[in-house]
Amino acid sequence: MSRMIRRGPGRLFVAMLVAAGVVVAPVAASAAVNGSVRDDQWHLDVMKASDMWKVSTGQGVTVAVIDGGFKLDHPDLSGQFLPGKDFSGSKGGVGADANGHGTQMAGLIAGTGKANGGKGAYGLAPGAKILPLKINTGSEGSVISADFLDQIGQAVDYAVASGAKVISISQGTNSVTTSGDDVAKLNRILASARSKGALVLAAVGNEAKSGNPVDYPGGLPNVVGIGAFGRNGDVTDESETGPQVALVAPGVDTIAACTAPSGYCTGHGTSDATALASASAALVWSVHPDWSANQILRVLINTAGRPNGGNARTNDAGWGAVRPRIALTDPGDPGPADVSPLPADAATPSAAPSPSAAASAPVSSSPSPAGAAAGAPTGQPKAEGSSGSGSALPIVGGVVAGLVVVAGVVFAVVRRRKDAVSPVSPSYQPPVPPEDNPYAR
Repeated sequence: MSRMIRRGPGRLFVAMLVAAGVVVAPVAASAAVNGSVRDDQWHLDVMKASDMWKVSTGQGVTVAVIDGGFKLDHPDLSGQFLPGKDFSGSKGGVGADANGHGTQMAGLIAGTGKANGGKGAYGLAPGAKILPLKINTGSEGSVISADFLDQIGQAVDYAVASGAKVISISQGTNSVTTSGDDVAKLNRILASARSKGALVLAAVGNEAKSGNPVDYPGGLPNVVGIGAFGRNGDVTDESETGPQVALVAPGVDTIAACTAPSGYCTGHGTSDATALASASAALVWSVHPDWSANQILRVLINTAGRPNGGNARTNDAGWGAVRPRIALTDPGDPGPADVSPLPADAATPSAAPSPSAAASAPVSSSPSPAGAAAGAPTGQPKAEGSSGSGSALPIVGGVVAGLVVVAGVVFAVVRRRKDAVSPVSPSYQPPVPPEDNPYAR
């Protein structure tokens, strides 16, 4: 059976994955009652991660994460980081993460659950490797200037040169004093990355209720814009809408490694969703290493849970909820390697997805039909929450669509830290979701 994701009355849509939002300030969160952090990772249960991991863990795929720093020695991320690079010019280097955002994104992607005797938090693609690339997000007290976009561009270039298949950017800006040249330069870099075979995903932003501004780089044509949905299948109120939204993923109550005293944080937003969508790409690419970025993206689009159960995309959910489980079990025809499923305007797919794939629910027990046409888009008690920080931190300045210069503004995404931790052993089998859980149908 299918489950529709809604955004307010009458706006239905099918759901199933995680989306991350732009910038965050962690807040302490409680641990699972039975002592297992993994037990609180609802998004992994919904996505049936334990089933997917029998097929793929993302092994052999490098995901570059562009963010404000990383806790390189977090137990859940031990051995997951490749040598990275700092483009921020900050004192701490890549290994300094002032607000935990970068660490949490890395954890959502490739956490191994090794902490606390094997009961830590898992990422969706625990077999993937993370290339940590640090930029100045303002989290260390430094002033963010117009070179924010330039730092992202440098990091993207470095990621491509380093062989990263997937580039995940859970950062963005909707206004900053800068020149049209800065925007054009970043767009050229993103176009180059796309032409060289990298798949770049970016958060569309969390200000739908504050004017719904276009965020960058998430609003640029050479990236895959990711929005967020919650536990009940609704596209979140904060997730921005527009033609830049390609896919959505879970973006509420996500738990992953971070820099909080407990080592764990609860987050929300399109940042988290972006990390999960990036991990989904890694899972599929690991099984199909010869596929191009266009083919990986086309399969993710073709197997997504469709808005309204139909073929058309919507501005809030894009082409649907990412469903890597379906993409792994029944990917269908990946289409031509050299044709992107996303047109330059990112508003309409190069070809309509197969009706059968569109109609199937994101977490349906039966896989989507394979016949998508080529070229189609193609342990411990509850912890006290007082130990975390509830303040929102500014996120960065950016640029507006195609060359407009606007006054600087800051982004903020609230992230909650988990105060007590309860890891999970590698053999852990998540409980079967209750029958009334719409995602379990």
